Amino acid sequence: MTNAQDSTFEDATDTTPVEITHQTTGSSMTSSSSRGAGFYFQCAVLVIGIIGAAANGLVLYAMVASKQHKKHVLIFNQNALDFVNCLFLGVAYSVKLSNIYLSGTGGYWLCVTLLSDAGSWGAFVGSLVNLAAISIERYLKIVHRVWAKKKFRNWMIYSTIAFAWIGGIVCAAGLMIPTSGVVNGVCYAQSFWKSQAARMAFGIYNFLSFYLIILLIFIFCYGRILVTIRRQARVMATHSGPSGSNTAQNHSNKIQTNVIKTMILVSGLYTITLAPMHIYSLLMNFNKVAISQNGAFIAMFIGYMYICVNPFIYATKLDPVRRVLLRLIACVKNMQPPESVDNT
Repeated sequence: MTNAQDSTFEDATDTTPVEITHQTTGSSMTSSSSRGAGFYFQCAVLVIGIIGAAANGLVLYAMVASKQHKKHVLIFNQNALDFVNCLFLGVAYSVKLSNIYLSGTGGYWLCVTLLSDAGSWGAFVGSLVNLAAISIERYLKIVHRVWAKKKFRNWMIYSTIAFAWIGGIVCAAGLMIPTSGVVNGVCYAQSFWKSQAARMAFGIYNFLSFYLIILLIFIFCYGRILVTIRRQARVMATHSGPSGSNTAQNHSNKIQTNVIKTMILVSGLYTITLAPMHIYSLLMNFNKVAISQNGAFIAMFIGYMYICVNPFIYATKLDPVRRVLLRLIACVKNMQPPESVDNT
């Protein structure tokens, strides 16, 4: 997730840490001894990171245990990226709450790699690329089924996974390294732009690449998928019979439909929860909005909830994953402490 500095900021080297406001969209918060809204926001994000990492970790385990990681490779990778995102969030905000004074080369790199949230943002960008790839994969396999059977290969999927991870890392490094720095022992992420034009260009690129284009991919792919599924359902209803092949086909279609419903929910959650943050970030990069700090925190908090809620959708909509998790819960409930023996 990206940042946008306060519109009144001009030069961090001439400004004290108190005068520079908290980062206002998504990945970084400047250190401060204040126990105001910023402190409680950091605590909330820390909790989200811990819960999100635990939830995504459980879903990853359930997918491996149910062997769904081989059938839905991109969905498994989506959870892996969300897991890394939450893990970096938890570590980064633990360090931020410690108010460590940064100095020297070590302090600079701690700022650039961790306190700037470069790690979590890199995983977040990778998850967006992967989410678009899942939509396109579903679209090709359902709308262009014949072509997909002839042309679609596993190496394409694994190349997409590699691209998502590498692309996320490159985007995070390219953004955070030039624009982040340490002033008076405090890390300021995405605060040192070469010019206002560069800041505006990034605002446009960020909004188009990581929100609008992804949203258009969702609308196109899942719109066409739903139309195709309805058409296939009508054809099957016309030619339905008592044969076992129809039963097998119905079962296959049910599994396919569950996957589509899952991804539509994830895509809808993305659209709703990330809209406030992306819109605010775009306006801030153009210096066209003045919003209270609490309002900015609310927009960011809603955005962070996205990566925390995702695994619960997979857990409830993918049947094999849900069964493994239910068995795991049942085992935990059935574990009873040994009864004490009365030796008197």
